[in-house]
Amino acid sequence: MEVCYNANTIAGHLDVHSPVTTLTKENAPAFYEPDVQILTSGGLRIPVHASILVSASPVLENIIDRPRKHRSSEKVIPILGVPCGAVSSFVGFLYTSRCTEEEMEKYGIHLLALSHVYSVPQLKQRCTKGLGERLTIDNVVDVLQLARLCDAPDLYLRCMKLAASRFKAVEKTEGWKFLQDHDPWLELQILQFMDEAESRIKRTRRRRQEQGLYLQLSEAMECLEHICTEGCTSVGPYEVGPTKNRGPCSKFSTCQGLQLLIRHFATCKKRVNGGCLRCKRMWQLLRLHSSMCEQSDSCRVPLCRQFKLKAQQEKKGDDGRWRLLVKKVVSAKTISSLSQQKRKRMEESRGTVGDYSIRSFKL
Repeated sequence: MEVCYNANTIAGHLDVHSPVTTLTKENAPAFYEPDVQILTSGGLRIPVHASILVSASPVLENIIDRPRKHRSSEKVIPILGVPCGAVSSFVGFLYTSRCTEEEMEKYGIHLLALSHVYSVPQLKQRCTKGLGERLTIDNVVDVLQLARLCDAPDLYLRCMKLAASRFKAVEKTEGWKFLQDHDPWLELQILQFMDEAESRIKRTRRRRQEQGLYLQLSEAMECLEHICTEGCTSVGPYEVGPTKNRGPCSKFSTCQGLQLLIRHFATCKKRVNGGCLRCKRMWQLLRLHSSMCEQSDSCRVPLCRQFKLKAQQEKKGDDGRWRLLVKKVVSAKTISSLSQQKRKRMEESRGTVGDYSIRSFKL
């Protein structure tokens, strides 16, 4: 009887570049003689060496070490339910630890299932990566089901992201229709993943908007100290008048808006009765500065010390939301400072430090 020996399953002395080498039992050297056969769905028997299988798969080791009823009987391991070519590629990987792109393209799904069933982590990792690179709208549902069954979390997450991002196209595929009829639990998981992904996007967008607001307030505090200490184009300390020749500062857009607010605050008559929204905003900025200021005794910002004393007197009734706001603004200022310092170090390392980097540096 003639037996087909796959060259990939014979270690060492055969030509590994030849896809199939046919040997007969009569002319096969004793050194090559396999002691186990793998039976495929198509009836193909692949002769293999037990020592190779044992070293590559603990599951196959248990099967081989299982006692037989008749010691003289030939050891046969059935691997059924997958194409013969997939089994040949699987055995080839056990011998060579290699899997070609053509094999992955043709048998990737079957190889992932075999790697999971027979506990071959190296092949499982290779299949997870290969199938992830070959995901399409048409096969994503099938691969998702298999990834869940084979405990491949990386591939499962990748399938979920593709299905969620292209859901309108995915729900038109045959795989999705089959999923609705036979696996409603997985359908629910996909819909829940989409809902959670949308919620995460909204939360991220909201956090970015809040962070932007805190950064603006932090910059406004710097400009307020700058105006009350040095003066800017139109507003300055009472003993130092603004200079016409003074140029705009590095944060002039914020500084200019704050100067207009200060000029309005100084002349507004409605603020006495608390009827002016712009004046209320100025009161809030002054209070925020006082809550952040650590040098109230020498601070040049108006009402800083008064707000400090009032806050100490009303400490028991302090507003928790206000404390949280102060904490967020201080945190945003610290993060901005650290990011600017990191950017400056990167520019210095590249040798591009100049006037621009100094002007944009935030303390």
